[in-house]
Amino acid sequence: MRIYVGGLVLSLSSGLAAGQAASLAQLCTVDYVTTALPIEDIGLAVTIDTSSVSVALATNKTVRSEWYPSTVVDYCTVTFAYAHHGLNNDTVQVSYLVPSPEKFTRRYLSTGGGGLAINSGTQYTPSGILVGAVAGITDGGFGSFDTPYDAAFLLANGTVNWQATYMFGYQAHHELATLGKQFTRNLFNVSSDERLYSYYQGCSEGGREGWSQIQRFSDQFDGLVTGAPAIRLSQLQTNHLSGGVLEEMAGYFPPPCELEKIRNLTIAACDGLDGKVDGVVARSDLCRLKFDYEATIGEPYHCPPSASGGFPPGSNPTPEQNGTVTREAVAIAKAFTEGLIDSKGRRVYLNPPPGSSFGDATTRYNAATSAWEPAPITLGSGWITRFLQLEDNDILDTLSGVTVDQLRDWMYSGMMKYYDSLQTTWTDLDGFRGAGSKVLVLHGEADSAIPAGSSVHYYESVRQAMFGDLSYDDGTKALDDFYRLYIVPGAEHCGSNMAQPGAGWPSTTLQTVIEWVEKDIAPETLNTTGKSISSVCRWPLRPLWSGNGTKSECVFDQKSVDSWMYTFDAFKFPVY
Repeated sequence: MRIYVGGLVLSLSSGLAAGQAASLAQLCTVDYVTTALPIEDIGLAVTIDTSSVSVALATNKTVRSEWYPSTVVDYCTVTFAYAHHGLNNDTVQVSYLVPSPEKFTRRYLSTGGGGLAINSGTQYTPSGILVGAVAGITDGGFGSFDTPYDAAFLLANGTVNWQATYMFGYQAHHELATLGKQFTRNLFNVSSDERLYSYYQGCSEGGREGWSQIQRFSDQFDGLVTGAPAIRLSQLQTNHLSGGVLEEMAGYFPPPCELEKIRNLTIAACDGLDGKVDGVVARSDLCRLKFDYEATIGEPYHCPPSASGGFPPGSNPTPEQNGTVTREAVAIAKAFTEGLIDSKGRRVYLNPPPGSSFGDATTRYNAATSAWEPAPITLGSGWITRFLQLEDNDILDTLSGVTVDQLRDWMYSGMMKYYDSLQTTWTDLDGFRGAGSKVLVLHGEADSAIPAGSSVHYYESVRQAMFGDLSYDDGTKALDDFYRLYIVPGAEHCGSNMAQPGAGWPSTTLQTVIEWVEKDIAPETLNTTGKSISSVCRWPLRPLWSGNGTKSECVFDQKSVDSWMYTFDAFKFPVY
């Protein structure tokens, strides 16, 4: 069969022959790769530009990340572009790392982005090479692999680029995987009768992208690892302004050193609540139930001057910070940890638990006024100005006059506007379950960017939607068959935590989900790289040490589980 693609005649039989390459060097040529392009009818209305194909051979490449063990690998980077039928000026680029033929294990891996980027470059793709998989990224059609979604979001002030929005929301990753799996089959001569396992790995925005596939394309992947997923995007992004708004309402702007002191004293006070003193708050739930920030009032703090951090940029450096923890700072810390409550006493959203950094409440020093003020959080400010007000601007002029009720209303507006594209909170996963697929979710307990409670809330929403007629225990057991959540003690956003270094981070989660899919070995716990924490319990079990910190167990504690439960009753509809 012969098909015209991008002006070049290709033969399907020549594509299948591509799998005969004996070495990576033989495979890693433009001519060879071109014969393997996924030109078959695979349900995508796209045309591949054969003139866009490029390759790059990498040998003895040292790769390292908290997401996979450090090692030396060889691979070929293959990049090509395609366009959607019926769209003008449309170009989408995809790039795949390809392992050596002798290392290929009939696996494919898609990887996700972070922040407002749809890909993370080579942060995750080497993990595919480690397990013998072809590993891919997409640029979403935004112009380049380095161009974030927000740069493509507006066609002009007031005009949304909905094609870019739906690509970022879910479609680009659907196309990346669909093309990538067929390309992998063609390149390595894997027939349609043979099983090609497909996987996904990503954290933060990449975690949300993984869930966008689970919820819409239930059989796209056999197994996924989704870390700290940025679901519920309107609430999440708007909530980044919560610290500054609480400070404006209170009229007090604590120096960063003061909040850091409260955080460090909280870690010291709550460290041993899990039965072991190791510098890690492994039970922030017990910390929430037992520790009062008021115990820190009057404690001295000191931070040396910094050469950066002042405002405006290039102005005087951040000055030396001396003082004692004030009642005003403790009030800010309490309100921040409690999460947003509107003027009628209803819950709007949640924040990180005790022991976490007060990142979204961090202030900056203004040299012109010799005073501290709320630091602009680009993700939060940009969500309001760019995505709600549709202006080509990422910074709100001021938070003065902004209330919790205003934040609630902004969350509502964003949720309504982008519910079908960016919220990513669909709770009916019957299709995914029926496909026999598996998802492993991990979330740092001290994540200061996306609260760990966000993943707990979605997990519990899915449990209630799918198994609400069962007891709590039976419902979680039913979820365990295909969906497992792990709260990583002491860990930060998508990785380890300098403030709690003994916690570490699970570095073999892709291998774990592969064993779950291919060998039916369901993970009871996750192994970590931490010196203090060696394994992570799956939700709703929580870690507890006995024997003076010599024996660790995963236990069920109803009061602790209840402390993770939230009802966002400030909204007149369910927020999953």
